[in-house]
Amino acid sequence: MKKKKRDTKRHNIPAAVLHWMLFTRYYLLQFPLLSAFFGFLLLLFAAFAFLSPLPPIINHHNHSLQLKNGAKAEESTLSKETSSFRVPRSGWRLGRHLWSSRSSKFYYGCSNASESFENVAADRRKNSDRYLLIATSGGLNQQRTGITDGVVAAYILNATLVVPKLDQKSFWNDSSDFAQIFDVDWFISFLSKDVTIIKQLHGKGGKALNPYRMRVPRKCTPTCYLTKVLPVLNKKHAVQLGKFDYRLSNRLDPDLQKLRCRVNYHALKFTDSILEMGKKLVQRMRMKSEHFIALHLRFEPDMLAFSGCYFGGGEKERMELGKIRRRWKSLHTSNPDKERRQGRCPLTPEEVGLMLRALGFGSDVHLYVASGEVYGGEETLAPLKALFPNFHSKETLASMRELAPFSSFSSRMAALDFIVCDESDVFSTNNNGNMAKILAGRRRYFGHKPTIRPNAKKLYKLFMSRHNKTWEEFASRVRTHQIGFMGEPNEVKPGRGEFHENPSSCICEDSAAKARAGLTLTPQNLLDESHKNGKENINKNETSDVTDEHSIEDDQDLTDMDYMDRETAIKGKGLPGEMLLEEFFSD
Repeated sequence: MKKKKRDTKRHNIPAAVLHWMLFTRYYLLQFPLLSAFFGFLLLLFAAFAFLSPLPPIINHHNHSLQLKNGAKAEESTLSKETSSFRVPRSGWRLGRHLWSSRSSKFYYGCSNASESFENVAADRRKNSDRYLLIATSGGLNQQRTGITDGVVAAYILNATLVVPKLDQKSFWNDSSDFAQIFDVDWFISFLSKDVTIIKQLHGKGGKALNPYRMRVPRKCTPTCYLTKVLPVLNKKHAVQLGKFDYRLSNRLDPDLQKLRCRVNYHALKFTDSILEMGKKLVQRMRMKSEHFIALHLRFEPDMLAFSGCYFGGGEKERMELGKIRRRWKSLHTSNPDKERRQGRCPLTPEEVGLMLRALGFGSDVHLYVASGEVYGGEETLAPLKALFPNFHSKETLASMRELAPFSSFSSRMAALDFIVCDESDVFSTNNNGNMAKILAGRRRYFGHKPTIRPNAKKLYKLFMSRHNKTWEEFASRVRTHQIGFMGEPNEVKPGRGEFHENPSSCICEDSAAKARAGLTLTPQNLLDESHKNGKENINKNETSDVTDEHSIEDDQDLTDMDYMDRETAIKGKGLPGEMLLEEFFSD
């Protein structure tokens, strides 16, 4: 009996479906307006599904590393917490164009020597019985600072400069010499009116001339060189200054600062082979998109270990990075939370991506990434690639055969990245290392091309609390915190920060053109512009944050003090660790 009932029920199902279809067809034919209404609802639902923003990014700044270490159980919790934080696919526009500085046309690089400086230089070059040699340290960009300052030191000492030696024994372990990275003949000829430069040290009377080796303090002033080095140079005739990076004061007279700029921005030209390959990479990026961002992403295991920061990877991360950190016996124990609160930790790849999206760059933007081995690999990069799927590097743009002449030499590979980053429409970084500083200064000198330096101290607090905010509120605060960190003119007071990052003595203003345009640019003007064009809802607290942040340039720590200007403050007290840290963060 039960079997018969089940069979009857089974036969009734198709009949019921057929009956419903006939019934629906009848009423739809009788009521065409009803049919059109339901069709409209269907189209509306499809459009809403297509235009809706990305699903919430549940990765906190450390979440990708947490997943790697077995913390998948937290995923559902994070999903609930981040339900209101929905990252849009598209970017937006904030009054000024995203790809250029609206006031760059009123400023230009100016580093020509004054007539009086040229006359003095001509007289000084007649003395050729003193020879200065410098041995640089660190990676490509740290060595670049040493070469630049070495030329100025030679001028101060009235000495003939021997082509600098590059560091071949540091962490980067690159055997390249000066002539394999830079055009040595151009270097010598371009600076011939300033300093006499020779390729090798010649002996006297057939005897080899062995230079006397010594070190100078960091931030050594001209007086420091004249009192500490010149007496030795007069006695020995040849002196080699070792570990030569940041060994010259920021505070020099304008003519010496302009000499720095002539060296850094004109005399130091890469070899033809490096320039040719670099230009190919730039051209291939331009073929993909009219504009592109170059991102210098420093998130390698060694760098993270050295920084002493923690990125949420649990006990596994602490063990892995702690093991690497033990290589440097002189490092003191750090407080990771304090380091991050002070803005001394690099942004994670995800955090950089969120910052760029908040600044207005959509998912269609092409991103060139200059980076070494990323800690956590593809899992760490996944959130950044989700935000910017048009993700490129020199390895994806060029074949292994094309890169073969460079791939075994870290400095030559870094030079290729340097060229692409320099030529990019927008340059961004997740750190404040030497490459970031050198490129920031160079891009200021050659037209104030947008250069995004993360305001890490302010952004840290924002990233930590972002899941309690809507996307609109988060993005508004990112834009507020980044005012003064975007490569605009007059962001940094003249003389503040590293000269290589802010070459204010070498940037001139076209006052007449600026007056004709009726434009006066200050950080507050930019903030007002964002109110007007972006319709920002920035409250008084946020405005005070901007004001406070612009005074941060005044808070120079001991590593930024000049020798003999504040000599008593420099003696002792923790400087070796700070120095070592800067040396490691060279590129």
